[in-house]
Amino acid sequence: MNNSISNVGVFVSKHPERRVQNLARYLSEENLKIAFYKLKKGKAVGVDGVTLNEYASNLDDNIHNLYKRLVNMTYKPKPSKRVYIPKPGSNKKRPLGIPSLEDKIVQYVMAIILNQIFEPMFIDESYGFRPKRNCHQAVTHLRNMIVTRKVNYIVDADIKGFFDNINHDWMIKFLEYRIDDKRFIEIIKRFLASGIIENEMYYELDKGTPQGGIISPILANVYLHFVQDLWVERIVKPKSRGEVYYVRYADDSQICFQYKDDAQRYYASLISRLSRFGLEVAKDKTRIIAFGRFTKSDMKAKGIKGKPSTFSFLGFTFYLSQTKSTGKFTVKLKTDSKKLNAKMRKASEWLKQVRHNDVKDTIASINRSLRGHYQYYGVSDNIRCMNRFRKHIIRMLFKVLRSRGNRHRLTWDTYFNKILKYNPIINPKIYIKLYSDTAY
Repeated sequence: MNNSISNVGVFVSKHPERRVQNLARYLSEENLKIAFYKLKKGKAVGVDGVTLNEYASNLDDNIHNLYKRLVNMTYKPKPSKRVYIPKPGSNKKRPLGIPSLEDKIVQYVMAIILNQIFEPMFIDESYGFRPKRNCHQAVTHLRNMIVTRKVNYIVDADIKGFFDNINHDWMIKFLEYRIDDKRFIEIIKRFLASGIIENEMYYELDKGTPQGGIISPILANVYLHFVQDLWVERIVKPKSRGEVYYVRYADDSQICFQYKDDAQRYYASLISRLSRFGLEVAKDKTRIIAFGRFTKSDMKAKGIKGKPSTFSFLGFTFYLSQTKSTGKFTVKLKTDSKKLNAKMRKASEWLKQVRHNDVKDTIASINRSLRGHYQYYGVSDNIRCMNRFRKHIIRMLFKVLRSRGNRHRLTWDTYFNKILKYNPIINPKIYIKLYSDTAY
């Protein structure tokens, strides 16, 4: 981005108490053109059907025309094209909104500006869609808090349809807390009200922001910063009698308590807190569980049989365990079983579709997919789950190759092992080390 946008961040750091003005001027031709080149190629097109190559064929004129519409406030975002993608670990599908190309360009610049303004305000425990932060940092932070702090109970909270239920009026109020530019705010209002196109039908939206838009992540973080993060920091923690620890990634949060009564009060208050801002707890996915250093001993003392509860966060299941060397309390992570089973089903379906392809090409594609899987799920102590996924793929590959014909020729011990010898399927690897344990 043009260095001039960094002036917004400089102003915010020097004057944290003042609202920022004159932001619309950063929607310049230069910044719009830079944003165009930053867009990823090969992405789905919006309702206008315009591709990057088509727009680039007359880029200067197109950008100039877009800029003039922004200056004259005649720019009107097009509805997002709604598509549905599979939701990992579920038979349900997740709705995504695909903006048109020009809307992506404008959203890109506006998202940079909004990040300059609000990033310094966000709390350290917020990890989702922020610069230099990722899922692995969030799960590592949560896991280490449970191991090293006074944690005995966890509220495993889930917000029902968060992106679809953001209240537009509250969203604008939160933005105006730091922004004093009517033109800039008006463009955001137009994005929020632009609606969606689904099955060639237009639907007007009076709430929500389509998940998938470039500007949606920063808007979501602003919304939850005021609705949840500040509330936990300024109200929940000071009013709790014990220690409280919190981590959030997008709309997925976990909050840890020393005492059960604090956890119960938080859960009851969370329902009314979210309701005030148009949001709702997914009651079937939100619960209080005993989870900490003394959980197993407490269960034994109370005569409770069975294993302690587990919970999932960002695709990982957290469970209580002991270290191999000393037998001390620890928390380990493994791939969430629902997501693992869903990925295995998807891999099986894909292998059936490509069973007639060249074996060498198929294994090369398998390895690319496995490498991405390992890089995400390759955390300490998760080798078993990754091996399970790899072995499933090998078994399915053998099965689909036999189905091509010559099934009596293709045996595991002879021909199939030769295939794997010259085209090996990569082994799992630990990429992320979670542990930094110190006793409290």
